[in-house]
Amino acid sequence: MGEINVVPYIDVMLVLLIIFMVTAPLLTQGVQVSLPKAGATPLPDPKHEPIVVSLDRAGRAYVNLGDEKSRPVDEATLAERVRIVLGRDRETPVLLKADENLAYGRVIRTMVLLQKAGASKVGFVTDPLAPPKAVAP
Repeated sequence: MGEINVVPYIDVMLVLLIIFMVTAPLLTQGVQVSLPKAGATPLPDPKHEPIVVSLDRAGRAYVNLGDEKSRPVDEATLAERVRIVLGRDRETPVLLKADENLAYGRVIRTMVLLQKAGASKVGFVTDPLAPPKAVAP
């Protein structure tokens, strides 16, 4: 009998499909933030993984450093984590993602905190502008 039984292979494929469907939503990085739209040019790919600080609508701060990236951190913890990373490598970019409905004062306080932690430059993350619609003649 020279036939190959493919039923076990189909079972394995379906199990892998289910595993990927369950784990894919868990791999999303960061906190849901409604970013403002701006026509800025994108930055080139950094040599180092950037430090991303996110501020949600309620003003809670999140940072992509440490074990629990989806939990808010207080200002002292945020400053300490940024200080440690920048102490090892001053070239690490620091990016700030702030909700567009957040008070301006909260964004500035976070920028000052990042500067005191050693960030010489802080970049803002925005959504790109929608392309202009063509007008029919």
